[in-house]
Amino acid sequence: MAKLAKRTVKQLLRLLSLLLAVCIFSFWLMERSPVDPVQAYVGAGAAVSPEQRESISRQWGLGESPARRFGSWAGSVLRGDLGDSLLYRRPVARVIGEKFTASLALMACAWVLSGVIGLLLGILMGLYRGGLLDRILKTICLVLSSTPAFWVGMVLLAVFAVELGWFPVGLRVPPGIVESEATLLQRLHHLALPALTLTIASFGGVALQVREKMAAVMDSDYILFARARGETKGQMVRRHALRAVAVPAVTMQFALFGELFGGSVLAEQVFSYPGLGQAAVQAGLGGDVPLLLGVALCGAVFVFTGNFLADLLHSLLDPRVREGEA
Repeated sequence: MAKLAKRTVKQLLRLLSLLLAVCIFSFWLMERSPVDPVQAYVGAGAAVSPEQRESISRQWGLGESPARRFGSWAGSVLRGDLGDSLLYRRPVARVIGEKFTASLALMACAWVLSGVIGLLLGILMGLYRGGLLDRILKTICLVLSSTPAFWVGMVLLAVFAVELGWFPVGLRVPPGIVESEATLLQRLHHLALPALTLTIASFGGVALQVREKMAAVMDSDYILFARARGETKGQMVRRHALRAVAVPAVTMQFALFGELFGGSVLAEQVFSYPGLGQAAVQAGLGGDVPLLLGVALCGAVFVFTGNFLADLLHSLLDPRVREGEA
């Protein structure tokens, strides 16, 4: 228990230092941005009198020094107040809560699908390493791993939404329907293409990682002994290989949190999906500093949680790691 508590405290200190660095860097980027938040707020073509501009700037505190504005915002965050969004005119915490729910559904679907597909393909490639099937699947995984998520999304959008008409072009629910009144089937119909985009862009890394571990397992002595006993490939996979590949598969799966979060920003833009990624883009283009900083904090906590869970599960599943820690 003492070691677990010590490890937890160390991780919390790392999280706090990460959040501080993210806040400072994000605030600095917003200060260097050429976007005029007042003009973005009223509209690109709208005329604003000097008096109105001064009133809006004074209301948002834009006339104060950057250090003072950052200190005021940081003090509010420590009290649990992320401020008010300049674009949505609502508390940032409420906006993030609503948007993150939509993004979480998208990332959860892609997370499960990429894990299952990556595990199955990795086992197949490792089982038939060097063969035609292995070379074909490996090439596909390498190509998809290096393909941007927004390009995959545009291809899926052009083929399945525009040409075939099987799926909607965008949004989370059909146009003209209140989100609270949409059925589960309608939500899943709109979720399918964005989730498939994230899945295609992320399962390749998991598959390649599992392939390497599977190939090492198939070259081990106990697999040689299993072959001598007359076990089939299916029996060897079920009895021996699955336990060995579970550790890298689970670790890689939780480490995908960061990739999924970044990919969701691009996928949501392509499909006009109203999630946290789209809110982050709007905040950046509109100069909404409180919302952008809140999204940056949320993203940092989300990615850190994934890495922490991957490290924790790795130590729990692999006895060699536990012995090293002891």
